[in-house]
Amino acid sequence: MNDDARPAPEPRDTPPHSGAADEVNRQDPSRRSVLWTTAGVAGAGLGLGALGAGTASAAGASAPEAVTAADAVAAAPPRQGRTMAGVPFERRSTVRVGIIGLGNRGDSMIDLFLALPGVQVKAVCDTVRDKAEKAAKKVTAAGQPAPAIYAKDEHDYENLCKRGDIDFVYVVTPWELHFPMAKTAMLNGKHVGVECPIAMRLEELWQLVDLSERTRRHCMQLENCCYGKNEMRVLRMAHAGLFGELQHGAGAYNHDLRELMFDPDYYEGPWRRLWHTRLRGDLYPNHGFGPVANYMDVNRGDRVVSISSVGTTALGLAAYREEHMEPGDPSWKESYIGADRTISLVQTAKGRVIRLEHDVSSPHPYSRINSLGGTKGVFEDYPERIYLEPTNTNHQWDDFKKYAEWDHWLWKEHANPPGGHGGMDYIMVFRLMQCMRLGLVPDFDVYDAAVWTAPVPLSHLSIKAKGVPLPIPDFTRGEWKKARSGMDSEKPAE
Repeated sequence: MNDDARPAPEPRDTPPHSGAADEVNRQDPSRRSVLWTTAGVAGAGLGLGALGAGTASAAGASAPEAVTAADAVAAAPPRQGRTMAGVPFERRSTVRVGIIGLGNRGDSMIDLFLALPGVQVKAVCDTVRDKAEKAAKKVTAAGQPAPAIYAKDEHDYENLCKRGDIDFVYVVTPWELHFPMAKTAMLNGKHVGVECPIAMRLEELWQLVDLSERTRRHCMQLENCCYGKNEMRVLRMAHAGLFGELQHGAGAYNHDLRELMFDPDYYEGPWRRLWHTRLRGDLYPNHGFGPVANYMDVNRGDRVVSISSVGTTALGLAAYREEHMEPGDPSWKESYIGADRTISLVQTAKGRVIRLEHDVSSPHPYSRINSLGGTKGVFEDYPERIYLEPTNTNHQWDDFKKYAEWDHWLWKEHANPPGGHGGMDYIMVFRLMQCMRLGLVPDFDVYDAAVWTAPVPLSHLSIKAKGVPLPIPDFTRGEWKKARSGMDSEKPAE
């Protein structure tokens, strides 16, 4: 979960953007505020032109214009390399890691890398030197050699990626920097894992797919929610046929972040809040989308083909500001357009339906929904409950704890994992590093990353076009038709 990474300016290798729409939301021209808003201009241009059609802004998009633009980008460009589907890592005795971004999330995740045998943290990077130095002390305290520190300027991550003693780069930074950092890592021969979302534009998703295929480096969305205990149990049950023929699922990120987004000590600056001044759609679909896509073998026998999104008015952040922020606070210069709640319906090639929700701006208990239904029954989370025939016939929910026998081997082997988010962070890092050490195929790849993130720009455009269904590209270029392994793995021999 990338709820807490630190900002840095837009790297030099990204093309210049233009867009006057963001002018109303500019902060005072300090170094960091200029960087935030420069990145924001890219987001403000996320209309039809950003989809690759080079036409009008989505702010005035009609349904026909939106469909025409989305059709243009949905058409797969010619493959520049070979598929990365089913490609294993190179086997190695030690995985050498470089970490970019050491805010709240990065600072906690480095502990998990250091807890694993066969993993060395060789370099750390953050624009705030104190944070990089704090991380370096953790490395030496764990008994490893002092890592190299990259904190010279906003481009120093490029030097980390150029090192010859790093196998894997972990990117934990604000969203607008995920794409250029992943790109730089692959161009320098590194496998890369990125917090979600992996990019903010469809054209960037295609570039990451092409780069992964050309460089033969894996580019992965490190979606920790796929490794949740309930998610992995449901995954195995679905694949064993307990739900019958799968028909529908739902996932969400409904998490009241109002207080955190206005807290200057939690996020270093307003980078996350400012995305609500640029896009109307689902800014954070991955936590809900990833697990359901896994249940349905998306990119491994099925694929998502279209998305239709609607959104409410944007009232929550402004109301919170009215009640809690002083009159002179810089947030009063911001105009929020992001829907308080977005709802998207995603259709698959096999006729299944996935519902996605996003709401971080209104009062709501935390929920990722995490639901799956088929011809034999249904599971719903938050709270967890299940109803499966022939066991259940009385129209009453049953206790999901009765199905513990279906727990994934990772959770049976690590019953009480350390780390945050109920242990799924540790399970994710353990499994990724295991795959790299043993030369296994990763549980998910660049195609999954692209699919799970595609709702960011597409939901924005669909909402602007009054909910018109838009095509989701086939990032696999036909490979989805082939059944292959995913997260429902067998325990490997060490």
